[in-house]
Amino acid sequence: MNAESIRVAIVEDDRATREGLALLVDGTAGYCCRDTFRSVEEALRARGPSPDVLLLDIHLPGVPGSDGVKALQEKHPASVVLMLTVYEEQDLVFESICNGASGYLLKKTPPARLLEAIREAHTGGAPMSPEIARKVVHLFRRVAPPPPPDHRLTDQELRLLAHLAEGASYQACAAALGISINTVRNHVRSVYEKLHVHSKSAAVSRALKSGLLG
Repeated sequence: MNAESIRVAIVEDDRATREGLALLVDGTAGYCCRDTFRSVEEALRARGPSPDVLLLDIHLPGVPGSDGVKALQEKHPASVVLMLTVYEEQDLVFESICNGASGYLLKKTPPARLLEAIREAHTGGAPMSPEIARKVVHLFRRVAPPPPPDHRLTDQELRLLAHLAEGASYQACAAALGISINTVRNHVRSVYEKLHVHSKSAAVSRALKSGLLG
């Protein structure tokens, strides 16, 4: 581990999955597995520095991950939580995100994409498996209030937000929209100002709740 490695903790009750994730993280340059736990309760009792990213299984003995997100965020306010699950349960997806999860991935996510998602979450993103992203967009559209009179977002900014809502990286957004990454960053700054937010995940959340992506 070096000073710039992303410190990861894993909360997973299945031993094989837990050890496999730890090996993947520790075996990749730029990442280190700081701790592994079998339950939310065990993670809450642990002492020591907070991880940068916490991988949290949604189905755990005792306190389920969807409920444990809030307590773990209170214990580690500087950490971001990525939920891991085998299934795409709609209610648990919504509950986990409302409780503070920054992303939601299926356990079948390829290792390279999982590592990319950890880095994306660490830098302020909200990575989600495509199947999960579609469900989240659908859920927010169902519960969203009517859109405000005018957020003054351009068509290009709205298209960018739609890609971000599906968990796309800046590079993927640039490719999809046919623009440079610098232009994407400029658009994102403009969106932050117009929506009065300070992060990509907050912008996506505000847009979804406001019905701008309907």
